[in-house]
Amino acid sequence: MYSMSHLRVIPSIEQLRQRPDMQQLEARYGRAALLDALRAETAALRDRLGSGAVAAVTVDEAVEAIERGAESRLRSAMRPSLAAVINATGVVLHTNLGRAPLSEHAIAHAASVARGYTNLEYDVEQGTRGRRDVHASRLIERLTGAEAAVVVNNNAAATLLMLAALASGREVIISRGELVEIGGGFRVPDVMAQSGALLREVGTTNRTRAADYAAAISGRTALILRVHPSNFRIEGFTERTDLAALVALGRRFNVPVAEDLGSGWLGWPDRDSLPPALRDEPIVSESIAIGADVVCFSGDKLLGGPQAGILAGRSEPLDRIRRHPLMRALRVDKLTYAALEATLEAYAVGRRKDVPVMRMIGMSADEIGGRADALVTAVRGSGWRASVIDGMSTIGGGSAPASALPTRLVTLERDGLSADAIDAQLRAADPPVIGRIVDDEFVLDLRTVLADQDEMVIEILLNT
Repeated sequence: MYSMSHLRVIPSIEQLRQRPDMQQLEARYGRAALLDALRAETAALRDRLGSGAVAAVTVDEAVEAIERGAESRLRSAMRPSLAAVINATGVVLHTNLGRAPLSEHAIAHAASVARGYTNLEYDVEQGTRGRRDVHASRLIERLTGAEAAVVVNNNAAATLLMLAALASGREVIISRGELVEIGGGFRVPDVMAQSGALLREVGTTNRTRAADYAAAISGRTALILRVHPSNFRIEGFTERTDLAALVALGRRFNVPVAEDLGSGWLGWPDRDSLPPALRDEPIVSESIAIGADVVCFSGDKLLGGPQAGILAGRSEPLDRIRRHPLMRALRVDKLTYAALEATLEAYAVGRRKDVPVMRMIGMSADEIGGRADALVTAVRGSGWRASVIDGMSTIGGGSAPASALPTRLVTLERDGLSADAIDAQLRAADPPVIGRIVDDEFVLDLRTVLADQDEMVIEILLNT
């Protein structure tokens, strides 16, 4: 039990608040937050004195402890939970790390839009209320060959809206081999149920023919749906009906055909330099050209833009989708439109390498190796044992399943530290450096480290 003498060393809250350091904290965090922190720290000090956890302290020692604790408490309480990290995993579209990093142009355009008011729903020429769903549509149409396009907040939302608008209360035919589940427990059958559409499975897990779809078509059929296999691949005794056959079937029976493409791959201009990992990836414009009535795909996967779900295709089904009540719930904001349009512009004017995802995928192992060698040289003699070895990066994000991109990895070792301990140390850095462990070795893959972050990684290593 503490005595009254213990209490006398603790100044009043108001006395503490008037001290210069606390005035600075108040200016930054506000009076209410500072008072809460000072009360919590004085109460904690009383408890420590009373329990005997600390011996008697002087007034100056008490003040120092309270001020230090209050500052730490405020910094921790007010720190944003969302923060930048350095992705050295080699997974280009790392879902846990926010998928695609934006281009400098996309960042600048989003920032310019964020600073003030915009024409989000205002027709400047007519001086009347406008529509937000027109933004980005012209660029999407130009790049994909679609008649119309609309943007929602992610591809799951795009799938939900498409099914709700085109097939609620009626049957959607889909192959059993395409009833996939992707990250976060997203399951195609569950989304179909929420949309009000009725699932009509055809074929088997590994083989589905055009005849299976044809046999299932009836007066209740609203849509034939083809789904990208996303992050898995079935190999061996398999058969999948191609889109052209489904389009021909749909036209024969007057049933629209939709394709969930997932990744949003716009193609590669120089086919000779196309990374092998993407040679089998469906291209949006090709699906449109073949005759799909609607396609949907993500904005933050292979497209390399912000999180978004993009629907494109013929005008008639897109108009129905645009008018559906769910559209308002799933619409995107001005910052998404700004970043998406800037990303699409890079493709439209032939500057796809301005998009970080495109640069990372196209980077050769030799390019990465040169940066890796420079890092190893820079940290030599600092306590780290570093070397460069061959390895593989991956595209990730549910795109190009089983993709592998040759790379050069930096291995890091230090006396007395396991790979897990090195991993923990670098995750605790500011900003955190996220690598991976391969065969009990901690490695960094610079494919996914932005070029201007190399020096930052070196500085973190030298100070860790």
